[in-house]
Amino acid sequence: MRITHLGHACLLVEIAGERILIDPGSFTEGFEDLRDLSAIIVTHQHPDHLDEDRFESLVRANPGARVLTDPGSTDVLARLGVEGEVHDGDTRIGAVTITPVGETHALIHEEIARIPNVGVVLRADGEPSLFHPGDALDQDPGEVDVVAFPLNAPWALSRDTTGFLRRLNPPAAIPIHDGLLSENGRTIYLAQADAMGGPRTRVHDLAGRGVVEFGQ
Repeated sequence: MRITHLGHACLLVEIAGERILIDPGSFTEGFEDLRDLSAIIVTHQHPDHLDEDRFESLVRANPGARVLTDPGSTDVLARLGVEGEVHDGDTRIGAVTITPVGETHALIHEEIARIPNVGVVLRADGEPSLFHPGDALDQDPGEVDVVAFPLNAPWALSRDTTGFLRRLNPPAAIPIHDGLLSENGRTIYLAQADAMGGPRTRVHDLAGRGVVEFGQ
């Protein structure tokens, strides 16, 4: 499995011969240039995960890609002329199984309505498994090899993030959702995740590293 952190919450995952893009949002640059995508996944409708200005052209440039979304994003995509599939059960993309996990976005504030949020687990025989939670920390993806975890968010304290990593305790963890952090702030959050996360978890910072390969 090869993973590219394109910025903020957006990952390009190359697994079992498929190219799967997760959460192409407004804080991410360059995803609109991707081609030969097998699937585009949207965990929820917030702009930093779903960039309405560039999404339609991305889909048009990748006519073979299936668009899998949470229930709340289908109306947003329809306004863009894009038909999304609500992934409410396992979906097969070639040899890859995409499993939806969770239902609701984390609480930001009592006065802000909560929306759907559906994380995903990607699995394929002979490959590591990957969990991308979107914007929530309460899901149960089962045993997974690599967890993408939100490094910072208006809805998460540092202890929430490290508690999430301790609970799942994966062999590998990838920081995402970092678009609100300065360089110094990012360093602090990374150090906390590494020191206080899962006891067997190694944090792999992929920012600016291009394609990184993960083995079983």
